[in-house]
Amino acid sequence: MKEHVPQIPPELWTCELLEDDLLHEVLCAECGRCGMADKVFRQDLQDFVVAVFEHCGLTTGDARIVAENLVAADLRGIASHGVASLGRYISGIKAGYIRPGVEMEVLEPAPAIGVVDARNGVGQVAADLAMTLAIDKARVNGVGLVTVRSSNHYGIAGHWVQKALDQGMLGVSMTNAAPLVIPTHGSRALLGTNPIALGVPTASGSPILIDFATSVVPRGKLEVYDRNRKQMPVGWTVDEKGFDCQNPGQVLRNLLDRVGGGILPLGGRGEEFGGHKGFCLAIMVDLLCGVLSGSAFGEDVHNLKAEVPEGEIAAPRVGHFFMALDLERFMPLALFEARAQDFAEMVRRNPTAVDQERIFLPGEKEQERARLHTRHGIPLSDVVYQTLRRIAKEIGLEPPPSVAERSRSAATSEKGGAHG
Repeated sequence: MKEHVPQIPPELWTCELLEDDLLHEVLCAECGRCGMADKVFRQDLQDFVVAVFEHCGLTTGDARIVAENLVAADLRGIASHGVASLGRYISGIKAGYIRPGVEMEVLEPAPAIGVVDARNGVGQVAADLAMTLAIDKARVNGVGLVTVRSSNHYGIAGHWVQKALDQGMLGVSMTNAAPLVIPTHGSRALLGTNPIALGVPTASGSPILIDFATSVVPRGKLEVYDRNRKQMPVGWTVDEKGFDCQNPGQVLRNLLDRVGGGILPLGGRGEEFGGHKGFCLAIMVDLLCGVLSGSAFGEDVHNLKAEVPEGEIAAPRVGHFFMALDLERFMPLALFEARAQDFAEMVRRNPTAVDQERIFLPGEKEQERARLHTRHGIPLSDVVYQTLRRIAKEIGLEPPPSVAERSRSAATSEKGGAHG
């Protein structure tokens, strides 16, 4: 048997040579860790997004909720759900199916249960309201369950779980989405990528935070590949005839037009590698977020071409599900956190595969990226940064300054001060 030689893509060599916070699961051009000239500090990016949404009619408080969610995605390296999607929200507000400032209805049929009618309001605002309500109910009753109907895209699911973690609670967040995923043995997209997020606090202060789509990849991954003009691996998607497809633009267009094909469920095609299990997980999310909440489900989610009564606008009618669990009702919080930490260490002590150096806990990579990007700035692709500049120009704002611009400005100020 020949000695194994790891095949490291040349694109990763530069990263391998960096000494701090080495972290890579994708190529540089995709993750933005290297080779990107535009980096923006978190606060600058967040302030810009707040200003954009204020211009779109959101209150400062609501704009901050949305901005924190989008920037948190970029901070963690989840570029597909970050400011790259800013234009999507602006378009929705202009089209009228995202309604800023709408008064959301809150029903409380039981002490531990809440139902929120978002009335086509901003998804992040609805999610913040619902998770806060779930936490409040858990504090009183031990558990809080809240569903949301008639909402919109709410960003990364893990962001809402973090709200429960900050209160020392277990958190769960789910949402259904537009039909992008074909059912096992099917050929036409029926279900959304329907993410599931669950998190618990640990004694180290770094939570175990699970956040995954119930598809092989989320749509955002296709968008990232399309923006970077890259072919997808075989096994992610199928075209309108059901054949494997590596062209992200083609699949995205087919999904937009709803002409067939789509993304494969978690596990892949058929049952051999467990694709039917990913299909079942997606159904579970839709039952809780769509059927239970009274919102749209399956192919009716985000059907903007649906027939509606005269005078009304077709809306996405996305549904969400949130749960907060007061861990103190089971054991002292410190004891639970210590046990969760022991579990985490047990996972880390597991022997690694021959070509791997480390085992990551769920959410650990994102936490490391967040620390890195907080110090050095959030990397944005050229396409995304130019999009922000275009948006800024259209509404009369200054675009967020890059880290390089901040550095030059600081150096100029220091030089001027020295001569003063």
